[in-house]
Amino acid sequence: MGKVNSKLSGQRRRRSLFHARLVIVLGLLGLTSAAYVVTDEHSQLPRVHYPNAMSSKSVVRKAGCNIKGNINDRGEHIYHMPGQAYYSATRVNPARGERWFCSQWEAWWAGWRKAKV
Repeated sequence: MGKVNSKLSGQRRRRSLFHARLVIVLGLLGLTSAAYVVTDEHSQLPRVHYPNAMSSKSVVRKAGCNIKGNINDRGEHIYHMPGQAYYSATRVNPARGERWFCSQWEAWWAGWRKAKV
């Protein structure tokens, strides 16, 4: 009889711990959701530019947007940062789908990888 009671009390304890954790997690989720809505400072994600979609933003270099997006012979989309080895030799050809980026995040978000050298 003692083993049965201890087994039941162990199950009850696990169940109560699960419920307590569930309440805490749901409470934190609700709190962060409310804080997100109340602050109204939503960070904007960069726009995704598709390879064949021509827009003035992807073709024309804006001031401060000095990251070069280049497509190599194998079709890899690579971005070059100022100061990297081949930055000055890299040319941006919008007709091939190449473009300028304003930030590394924007380049990464559009599906480009950073040059290895």
